[in-house]
Amino acid sequence: MLTVAPDIEVLARFGRALADPIRCRILLALREAPAYPADLADTLGISRTRLSNHLACLRDCGLVVTVPDGRRTRYELADERLGHALDDLRAAVVAVETDRTCAEADGKGCC
Repeated sequence: MLTVAPDIEVLARFGRALADPIRCRILLALREAPAYPADLADTLGISRTRLSNHLACLRDCGLVVTVPDGRRTRYELADERLGHALDDLRAAVVAVETDRTCAEADGKGCC
């Protein structure tokens, strides 16, 4: 049964998804257009196994969905608003000074 997650959980899931550069690249690719796993793996230059693990994480976070397409499965963003959110985040981060990092970066793997 689907339920609506609390705001903090939603943000934590989104943060967990964005914490890995490969998952960020997958989300940005899917922002452009839905894609099949084999095509995504080729585009991103990673193995299909590695891609599969990242897609599973993104599915578990509720950010991507699978769409059956004949004998194949296509991936797309779970909601078109995620593409807008990614654009907004990119625009906000561009405005941050590039030589700054989080105070806890070394100890907690932040930024």
